[in-house]
Amino acid sequence: MTDENKAVVQDMWRAFAEQDFDCFADFFTDDAEWLAPAANATAITLEVSSHMTGRTAIADYFADDFPRLFVEDVAITHHGVYAEGDRVIVEHTMSATLANGDPYVNDYCFVFELRDGRIHRVREYLDTSRGYEMIYREVAEGEIPESAPMSVVEDIHLECACEAGGPGAYCAPARTDN
Repeated sequence: MTDENKAVVQDMWRAFAEQDFDCFADFFTDDAEWLAPAANATAITLEVSSHMTGRTAIADYFADDFPRLFVEDVAITHHGVYAEGDRVIVEHTMSATLANGDPYVNDYCFVFELRDGRIHRVREYLDTSRGYEMIYREVAEGEIPESAPMSVVEDIHLECACEAGGPGAYCAPARTDN
């Protein structure tokens, strides 16, 4: 199952990159969970929860909320994808342009737990200090700015393979408004 589980996670990222969120949702169980660090900068900025439950909530976050902060040039460079039994671990760096025009670059590690060929739980780890620094430029030494609304959730994203990125790199198409 190790290779099959690894393929499920990689295919999920491809659906995300292609912005096919119906397909993206199909990779998750109905009761799937996505857990990110509480009070991370993305969750606070977007005023969303760091603990999403259910395939629809997860897909809606990536389709609707994520692009409100990470508006263009979203790119992910994978550093490793590892699988053992029902778990797949993905390490990557995400870069993007934020809604305010500033650049964002941060490192992530995801632990995917699969059940019956679908993703049941995702635990997301990231450099939260760097996240605050990138999103709230006034943050000094990891302090949360007082002006930041207190909420919760997280971010992540992948993109379509492009020639410019090289092996392991993906480049998302720029967001277009309807």
